Amino acid sequence: MGGVLVLLVFVFIIENRDPAAIRVIIPIVVMPLWAALTGMFVAGIIVGSVWRRRR
Repeated sequence: MGGVLVLLVFVFIIENRDPAAIRVIIPIVVMPLWAALTGMFVAGIIVGSVWRRRR
C-alpha cells in the first residue's frame, strides 16, 4: 500500500512540475505547480482538523 502511494506522489510531481505564477495578496510568487497544490492541500487539512476539534 505504501509503495502505491509513493508511486502516485511521484507521478503527481512529475506531471505538475511546470512553474506557476500565484498572486498572494500583492506579490506574485512563482513556484512549481506541485508545491502550490501540496501547500493548499496541507492548509486544507489543518483548517479542517481545527474546525472539527472546535465542534
